[in-house]
Amino acid sequence: LYFTATALGKLAHNDGEVAIVRAAKKAGVPYMLPTLSSYTLQEMLAARAPGQELFAQLYVNPERSRSEEYVKKLEAAGVKALFVTVDAPQLGRREKDMRNKFTQQGSDVQTDEEDEGEVDRSQGAARAISSYIDPGLSWEDVPWLKSITKMKVLLKGVQCAEDAVMAYKAGLAGCVLSNHGGRQLDTCRSGIEVLPEVMEALREAGAKREDFAVFVDGGIRRGADIFKAVALGAAGVGVGRPVLYALASYGEKGIVRMVHMLQDELQMVMRLSGTPGVSSITEKHVITKNLSDHIVPLPGDHLVQSTYQPLLPASRM
Repeated sequence: LYFTATALGKLAHNDGEVAIVRAAKKAGVPYMLPTLSSYTLQEMLAARAPGQELFAQLYVNPERSRSEEYVKKLEAAGVKALFVTVDAPQLGRREKDMRNKFTQQGSDVQTDEEDEGEVDRSQGAARAISSYIDPGLSWEDVPWLKSITKMKVLLKGVQCAEDAVMAYKAGLAGCVLSNHGGRQLDTCRSGIEVLPEVMEALREAGAKREDFAVFVDGGIRRGADIFKAVALGAAGVGVGRPVLYALASYGEKGIVRMVHMLQDELQMVMRLSGTPGVSSITEKHVITKNLSDHIVPLPGDHLVQSTYQPLLPASRM
């Protein structure tokens, strides 16, 4: 388990990413530092404890020297791995976010854009921070990414077996199967649905787990979800929204409690499945035969339908 990168942590809690760093240490899991953070990189690094394991997520900037400088700071600080986001060349249409009319401070790395008035706050938080991201990132940039750091480089946001195999053949250390929290392309498959075909394709390509790691993020809400991902071949799973929800509701302690709940659930599922250790969890513990004809339903708006009090005409109140 690791905490995946989520932008603008202060939207959930004033302590933002700093609280997540501290909670990750207490919970004993790595944290993937976000590029588009509320706090500066220095502030996030200052919050870590000695020996704490950190990853980093990278949005590549159109001005490559800025990204290179950022990566060198990460490496000098002892960050273990670099996860390059590749699933956001174009932002999805996030209508709720657009209605929010984001007015707060942008991400730390956007200082230049802020000064030049290039941050668009009229269409939500995601649009406000998107000016930092290079839409032209391609496979041709992989040699450059590998040349600027000695950290392990992985691709974050892979959605098909072909791209996973290409990443392996390009000499990268792994990939994250993700649909960006379902906020990019409606009805696209979740990472865990793509996982079986990715693992099969990698085996056919000669990839070994120790040489090329496959992670899954998105939709992990229960210990059983972690069990399924590991059974299907994932080296680990990332959680994003659970971290933010726990942080927003209960602060740093809430994040630690959330991890303990997942641990307890995973232990229960392992016991009930007859798997005394992680190595004994295999693909035979999961039924996947319906994935090939699985139809993704249109997403339901649970906040409007179930959580918020409905707006009623005055005559009915």
